Amino acid sequence: MTKRRILIVEDEATLRHIVKDAIEEAGYNVITASDGAEGLQLFRQEQPHLVIADIMLPKMDGYEMVRTMRKEQSATQYLFLSALSDSEDVVEGFLAGGNDYLRKPFAIRELIVRVEALLSRLSDNTQSHTYNIGLYDFDYKAQTLKIDNEVRHLSSREAAILNILIQNCDNVVSSHRLLMDIWGDDSYYNLRSMNVFVSKLRSYLSKDKRIDISSIRGVGYRLSIRE
Repeated sequence: MTKRRILIVEDEATLRHIVKDAIEEAGYNVITASDGAEGLQLFRQEQPHLVIADIMLPKMDGYEMVRTMRKEQSATQYLFLSALSDSEDVVEGFLAGGNDYLRKPFAIRELIVRVEALLSRLSDNTQSHTYNIGLYDFDYKAQTLKIDNEVRHLSSREAAILNILIQNCDNVVSSHRLLMDIWGDDSYYNLRSMNVFVSKLRSYLSKDKRIDISSIRGVGYRLSIRE
């Protein structure tokens, strides 16, 4: 199997080299950039499997950079590394399209574990897993939601939430299960982030009035399609 390509976008040279050396030692091909504009350029050239990005970057901040990358390639995994540790910063990272968020300072071993966990989500199997939801077509592998000629690219967490809700259509799925299956952590800030993603899914599906994602207070969510 071809080595996975990882793009590191970090303006602090010492940290960039430390992370690069550690990830290369773990067996991956690594590309590096020192600012957001260069990171976006290399992303388009190299099509990496994973992007590791700081947030406070010169020329283009990490939020904007990843948001742009996500629109162009939804299958890539995104990991934010940042000294910004407030819950609002973490939520903003996920809303920008991040798959994970690691606060600085961090242990290199933890970084490698998270990298491997994110890359394990990628599959060489290109078979689509498509579902019909009312008037919509949902492709879980491609992370797309289509109605008529309109195609919306979902973040990995939006796609994962929708996939679980579809598989349990008309049944309540607990918030705890969604958080543990998708985030691996049922902390309060992850719950807030998930609630935002569900609100966005409701908006995306709003063209078919028969589709409803209802909140079951204190329990979770239920997807239903009225006849």
